[in-house]
Amino acid sequence: MIINTTEVQAINSFSRLESLKEIYGIIWTFVPILTLVLGITIGVLVIVWLEREISAGIQQRIGPEYAGPLGILQALADGTKLLFKENLLPSRGDMRLFSIGPSIAVISVLLSYSVIPFGYRLILADLNIGVFLWIAVSSIAPIGLLMSGYGSNNKYSFLGGLRAAAQSISYEIPLTLCVLSISLRVIR
Repeated sequence: MIINTTEVQAINSFSRLESLKEIYGIIWTFVPILTLVLGITIGVLVIVWLEREISAGIQQRIGPEYAGPLGILQALADGTKLLFKENLLPSRGDMRLFSIGPSIAVISVLLSYSVIPFGYRLILADLNIGVFLWIAVSSIAPIGLLMSGYGSNNKYSFLGGLRAAAQSISYEIPLTLCVLSISLRVIR
């Protein structure tokens, strides 16, 4: 049997084309997510800059002007400052609770975005119980606030964490009632 080299080359180029198709599919899966994240990030930076400029105008003072032209990079400078800020831990408190508490609060907020659809076919978890899962996951944040307040072993920090958790719980009840009433109306 004689093997034709052009057929072998055609088969090899076809298999390369299929692997490129898979790679492009993976890349195009992340492009909308990256676009959404960049859009939200730029929007937040612009809103922070506008808020500083408008509040400076209302207070009759000069707004941010040193970080970049017209102070546009002020939010980036503030974020960099917060990243390199000293991390103070209480000497007599519970280090694990004090460190894990803010992480739990932030993770619960970020996880609540997993069930929110950002567009057609742009959803992380398509569940039948999406609204209930969103309410349940967002209700975890007060636990993190209590943990960080209690972990400091300071009565004032604990009272501050208790107050923040009580405020968070008190707004969750009307939010839950509103979301569930809208969900029941849509189901009909």
